[in-house]
Amino acid sequence: MALSKEDLIEEIKGMSVLDLADVVKALEEEFGVSAAAPVAVAAAPSAAGGDAGGAAEEKDAFDVVLKDVGGKKIAVIKAVREITPLGLKEAKDLVEAAPKAVVEGASKEDAETAKAKLEEAGATVEIS
Repeated sequence: MALSKEDLIEEIKGMSVLDLADVVKALEEEFGVSAAAPVAVAAAPSAAGGDAGGAAEEKDAFDVVLKDVGGKKIAVIKAVREITPLGLKEAKDLVEAAPKAVVEGASKEDAETAKAKLEEAGATVEIS
């Protein structure tokens, strides 16, 4: 028996946050997608619309891009693990692939916090 959209929403409402996070992860793995990608894509058109002066005020999703690791690679990997849910291998791969986005679609405060942690670890970071 297939659930209707309304029934599915009611089921989700009854779930704990941890259970819901597990469901999202399972869906990402099953279908080979990421829940973070639509946020970044949805933010781009809103920032591109309007005049150049207003675009900076309207932007509410920011990407934190690791430009250069610097001399303290291990410290940068630890910082990446602090600000993302990545495991050790995934964080190491991300750091070695620089320049690479570490956080996508974050609020301005979260982006600034991530940038500060990465810079404190010795990395060169850009917020876009």
